[in-house]
Amino acid sequence: MTNVVPAFAGGRLDRAAHRRDGLDVAAVRESLMAGARVVLFWNGQVALVQGGGLHLATDPSAGRVAAGNPMIYLGKAQGQAEVFACDLGRDDPAPALAEGVEWADLRQVLSRLDPTEAELAATGRALIHWHQSHRFCAACGAASSPSHGGWQRRCPQCLAAHFPRTDPVVIMLVTKGERLLVGRSPGWPEGMYSTLAGFMEPGETVEAAVRREVSEETGVVVGEVRYLSSQPWPFPASLMLGCHGQAIS
Repeated sequence: MTNVVPAFAGGRLDRAAHRRDGLDVAAVRESLMAGARVVLFWNGQVALVQGGGLHLATDPSAGRVAAGNPMIYLGKAQGQAEVFACDLGRDDPAPALAEGVEWADLRQVLSRLDPTEAELAATGRALIHWHQSHRFCAACGAASSPSHGGWQRRCPQCLAAHFPRTDPVVIMLVTKGERLLVGRSPGWPEGMYSTLAGFMEPGETVEAAVRREVSEETGVVVGEVRYLSSQPWPFPASLMLGCHGQAIS
């Protein structure tokens, strides 16, 4: 099988985890004034240069930062300036962007991003969704607050710390001889097909998940399973585990 670099994989983002502790509002502002860049998100979409790659805004052109929008520390892109993700919310209408910049669905513009840009966009989108969907403490129900540069949420009531979650998903190319197994969702455009995929269950191995998902979706029995590679998939927060399975039925 030909080796292909999956989407959102192969970037060289330095996540600089040591910087997350103590990144309060004042520290974020100081970093912005020193030339940090900001990836802008709105309603799950990312700001891109028209016909080009990721739009990395700088303060004060990203002046919305001063309005109190949530900021997440992503790290250093290729050893250069620090990069943050900024969530501009989900309310209509879409926030205005600089001339030559557009809002775009990340899934539809992957070919326009280099590996590091794709990693920045995937990381920011996944973390923003996590904050939106985990606003309350799972231990006591109190409202929690972002901390550690956006990589934790802290509960002021019971002091519990909560961390971003990633859901493992198997995606598999199933073959038998020269034939391969594909499926389609009823809502997809005519003629569009995909390899099969599904979430792993607790207590399952990757191989067992491949066999179960294929059997549940198609009735086909899979024998040998070989792991190929992985990729993050921030829609909303998955890690795709790519496999090759041999059909035996």
